[in-house]
Amino acid sequence: MNTAVFRFTFASGLDLCEVESTLQLSILAAEGLFGEARVRMDASYLADAPRSVIVVDGSTSVGDAIVRIYTGFLTRELGPDAFHVRRMTAPPAKSAGAAIGAAA
Repeated sequence: MNTAVFRFTFASGLDLCEVESTLQLSILAAEGLFGEARVRMDASYLADAPRSVIVVDGSTSVGDAIVRIYTGFLTRELGPDAFHVRRMTAPPAKSAGAAIGAAA
């Protein structure tokens, strides 16, 4: 079985702390939909500042909602050309970590 992960790559010069804060806001929005406990259990992401990459696990309904919310927020906040998002697949045990290293 493969796990869907989404790799967000950001334009050089963007502060990864700021885009990670936007991800935190997306996670908070998902809590409104699913509740805090479910989000704590089902949401996961990995940030790699040197590569300007954030990877979000979208294999659950919570993760899928976070990816959708996050993409919308980023588009409004930064514009569509400031980042790229790509769906990737990786074995479940390696999902986020494997996606960070892929296509680096």
